[in-house]
Amino acid sequence: MATKDKIRILCADDHPLVHDGISFALQFQNDMELVGSAFSGQEAIEQFRKLCPDVTLMDLQMPGMGGLEALAAIRREFPRARIVVLTTYSGDVQAARAISGGAVGYLLKSSLRNDLVRTVREVHQGLRRIPKEIADMLATRYGADDLTAREVEILRLVAAGNSNKIVGDLLSISEETVKSHMKNMMEKLAANDRTHAVSIAMKRGFLAIQ
Repeated sequence: MATKDKIRILCADDHPLVHDGISFALQFQNDMELVGSAFSGQEAIEQFRKLCPDVTLMDLQMPGMGGLEALAAIRREFPRARIVVLTTYSGDVQAARAISGGAVGYLLKSSLRNDLVRTVREVHQGLRRIPKEIADMLATRYGADDLTAREVEILRLVAAGNSNKIVGDLLSISEETVKSHMKNMMEKLAANDRTHAVSIAMKRGFLAIQ
């Protein structure tokens, strides 16, 4: 099949093994080719401008500019860009942000072997490809129990090992205010304690997994 007839794919991910795995999977597909690779959000934008791929696979967590920022930037410049979010976890908050930012697909790295080719073909045809578990999470969780920007800020500092007093000092608020925010967060996340709250927030995508 002539190159011009193939689905041209750009992969943006900071892990070389992911690129290798995707390249290996695509080499057996006569209607697809990996035309470019990027290892940061900024590089993804530059490569998109240069290559104008049909489908872009975009990791959410990359050094410097992350995938969500890169996705938004590309969509502003190229509104018809078809971008599939590539991630290691199914956090509903990250999914919602990516979808609201214009992503047309959400692909878990753990399911690349089974879902990569089908996802690329479907989004190239103009379809959306959102896994059922992500759609279910969005339907049941996204909304009333979202954490506020201040709550996320506090939880990020708590995750770093800071006490309520230190968090208060860093944010110029009282220790009692921090405790009040923590109480609200634990109720929203149905968490048993601070550590449990941080764990749930990471799983759901409120906090980035390093």
